[in-house]
Amino acid sequence: MDSVGPERGDRTASIRRLAFEAGLAAGRTVFRSKGSGLASPAVEPHAADSLAELLDRYRPEGEAELADLPRVRVLAETADDPWQRDLPLHVTASALIVHPATARVLLRWHQRQQAWLQVGGHGDPGESDPVAIAAREASEETGLADLEPWPDAGIQHVVIVSVPAGKGEPAHEHADIRYFMATRTPDHARAEHADAPLRWVSLTAAREITSEPNLRETLARLDSLLAR
Repeated sequence: MDSVGPERGDRTASIRRLAFEAGLAAGRTVFRSKGSGLASPAVEPHAADSLAELLDRYRPEGEAELADLPRVRVLAETADDPWQRDLPLHVTASALIVHPATARVLLRWHQRQQAWLQVGGHGDPGESDPVAIAAREASEETGLADLEPWPDAGIQHVVIVSVPAGKGEPAHEHADIRYFMATRTPDHARAEHADAPLRWVSLTAAREITSEPNLRETLARLDSLLAR
């Protein structure tokens, strides 16, 4: 396992660029990285789609997702702002970062959950595009400036997860919209702070060190794509 230590620096410009490009990818842009093998297939143009529209087109897999998706759809269709953090169930967006050349994934230690998980989190005020939110959060938490949705900008997994009380918040639930994002520069990853270390691990090791069955399912979906 490759542990990554913290490093500070001004990442604002690269994070904004990354989130902007991820938002374009969700519409009609095709990402192509020269010589990287990370070219993504075209995504059907659905510019400015609402979360409800994205979820309507998404096809769930497995019993857990079949049970979770209707609740997330109702939230997206009925809440004035489904990303609002004071809702007992609100939307988040996350990214499982992968280095396709070595089939490794980058996990972050989450102190509140006491678990190794993917990166991601809440939308900032005014944000509503889940892939752009996932890209911004991923770059903020890892320092990686070249992240691209992989193999495309489609939703890869929808999960409702329980979050314990902490930081002045009661226990609540996240309706997590998950994506895969690839990097060509795994050695550039830097932890956001000392309490949130990062690890590059194989898919097998990731399944072993995470305590969350829903992340194991996300890892299994990534494994199937890498095997193609």
